[in-house]
Formats: sequence, structure tokens, C-alpha cells
Amino acid sequence: MSTTNFALFGAKPAFDKPLPIGQLYFPSWQRYEAAFHGIFERQYYNNNGPLHNKLEEKLQQFLGVQHAICVSNATIGLMMVADAMGLSGKVILPAFTFIASAQSLTWAGLKPVFCDINLATHQIALDQISGLIDKDVSAIMGVNLWGGSCNPKELSKLAAANGVQLYFDSAHAFGCTVDGVSIGNFGDAEVFSFHATKILSATEGGCICTNDENLAERLRSIRPSYGTDNPVSIVRVANARMSEAQAAIALMSLEDFPENQKNNETLYRYYETQLDTIPGLHLVRPTGVSFSNYQYVVCSVDEREFGIPRDLLIEILKAENVVARRYFYPGLHRTIPYVNDLSYYQDRLLNTDSLCASCIQLPIGALVTAQSVERICNILIQAHQSSAEISSRYEK
Repeated sequence: MSTTNFALFGAKPAFDKPLPIGQLYFPSWQRYEAAFHGIFERQYYNNNGPLHNKLEEKLQQFLGVQHAICVSNATIGLMMVADAMGLSGKVILPAFTFIASAQSLTWAGLKPVFCDINLATHQIALDQISGLIDKDVSAIMGVNLWGGSCNPKELSKLAAANGVQLYFDSAHAFGCTVDGVSIGNFGDAEVFSFHATKILSATEGGCICTNDENLAERLRSIRPSYGTDNPVSIVRVANARMSEAQAAIALMSLEDFPENQKNNETLYRYYETQLDTIPGLHLVRPTGVSFSNYQYVVCSVDEREFGIPRDLLIEILKAENVVARRYFYPGLHRTIPYVNDLSYYQDRLLNTDSLCASCIQLPIGALVTAQSVERICNILIQAHQSSAEISSRYEK
């Protein structure tokens, strides 16, 4: 296979316009317009409007949780949970996650304790957590990645045995279940993201789920709601209310969830069939769940087997208008301010560093078709077959 076939070296791109990695499932214009007509007719735009309240009720039913508290975005949801749980000192979390997970702790005046991950599953390394717990650790933040789970049942046992609290960043895991139990029901609380890149979209937004009545009241008071039946004493409030516009889109997205999940799984299976034949590309399966939203297609690139490094592969795909990403990069321990403030982690998180150097995310979602997957996988196959020539030509 000649390098002349690649857009990186002057050929026509495989796709006419960029193919993004986000889910980007949006309702039809007719449904969108009808919902927004209702909002303008009522002239109720924010502060626990009828659509917001309906969304919370629908989420509680869908997830089987007692409380679903909608917020403007997941990052502020994580901040609120840290405050509402009354955490102090230090919180353990994986270094392989989105930066907001750690930033929420810094905002709340807490110190992150970074844990390494399991190289096969990409989830937090359960066997390393106990060694990180000391008298100053008040909680563990589990992070459920890639439509899988970080084994919340075992994590719950571990937290209870060590007398610390437990909550979850479940931004990737809406609709997933563990032994038939919906994620959202574990730990003291779980936070979901409704960003446009997620399978449940409010264009931006999120929710906090908990089965703890007192915690729910504190969260609603922090949000704030101006309508809490039992206001409680809190340290501070956050402007975290979800708008009626966000709630309208989220309600339609929730209605469409079964269809969108099925489409994701179909696309994932297309990828799976072809990627498993390409040396050096190792597809991550959603682990620890009995049902997945298949929101992500993530591989690790073994440069020795595949023939070229991950970052060069991303450049090849980018030239073809395939928006692949290194995700997450870098690890939290190598981001500001933690790279300076917590420098002792630099050489301790070997699996995290390895994965940050090899992980690649491929497109899946509303704008991806079976034909798109076929074309992407053909590019990957050709890149492997032409790896020696690509490396030689690219270096020049």
C-alpha cells in the first residue's frame, strides 16, 4: 500500500467534512420547535420550571433512584456533591479522567490523591486504593469510564471497610447497569453529564443522583432551588440551575435513549469485528456492566505491533477528516496545578502514563454510519500495512 493514498501526503480526504467523536444525538427540528413554543408561551425559562421538574421525575423513574437533581453541568454537580457530603482533607480518585474530576475537589478546598488505573480496563486500580488511605482521606471518587464501571460494589465494600465516603463521576455511564441495577444507585451520590457529546444530551447539563434524603436536601439548597420544602444549613450556594431549554432537549433525548443506545451498539460491533483483525490496536470493551450505552470507541495503540505511534495515527486520521482524539491527555498528575503542587506523583502512575501515551478515541454516535466505520477501519488497516513507508516519509 502506497502513502500516496493518504490525505496526509496529498491525496483527497476520505471524508468531505470532519467526522466528530461526540454523540451529537439531537431531536428533529419539529420536536425542538414544538418544545420551545411551549417554553415561550409559558414565559418560564429557569428556576425549576415544569419541564425541569418533569425531567427530574422521568430520570428518577428511568434510573430507579429516589432523587435526581438536575444541574447546569456535571462539573458544578461534582463541586456541589463535595460540599454537600461535608468532605474534608483528601479524596482519592484515578489520575486517568477528565480534569473537572480533580478541579471539583480543588474548588471545594480538598486535596486530590491520585490512584493508578488497571491497564486492561482503564478503571481505577482497586488493589491500590487501600494503600492510599490515611487519616486525612475522607472519600473516594470512583470514575466510571467508557460505558463501563469501576466495580462499584467492590468499591463500596472497600470504602465501608476503611470508614470513608464514596461517590462517583458517572459522566460516561448514563443508562448503564451493574447486575441489572442502574448506575446512579451506588455510593452516596453519582454525577452524570448531559453534554452534547454524551448519549443523553441537554446540549449542556447534568444531574446528581442519590438515595439519601438528607443529602438530596442539601444539594437542592446548594443549587439553589428557591422552592425546597425543607431548607437546610449549607456553607454556600452555586448558580447551578438547569434551564427549561436544557430540560426540553434532555426530555426528548431520554425518550430517544433506547434507539440511540441500539445505534451505538450496532456501530460498536462493526468496529469490533474489524479492529480485532488489526495488529497493535486493542479495543477497550465496556467492563463491569450488564448493559452498556456504548458511548465510546476507545483503543490503545501498541506502536511496536501497529508500526507507528498513536500521535502520528491521529495526524493521519485528522488529514482524512476523522476527528480522533487522545483521551485523556495528559494524566491529571501532569496537569496544572497538580504537576507542580503534587510533583511526587510524576513517576508513580506508570499505567496512567502508558495509557495517556497510547489511548485513542474514534468517532461513534449520530453522525457515524456503518459505511463511516468501514472507511475508518480501512484507513487504519492501510496505515498499519504502510507503517514503515509512512514513518520514513513523515520523518522527512
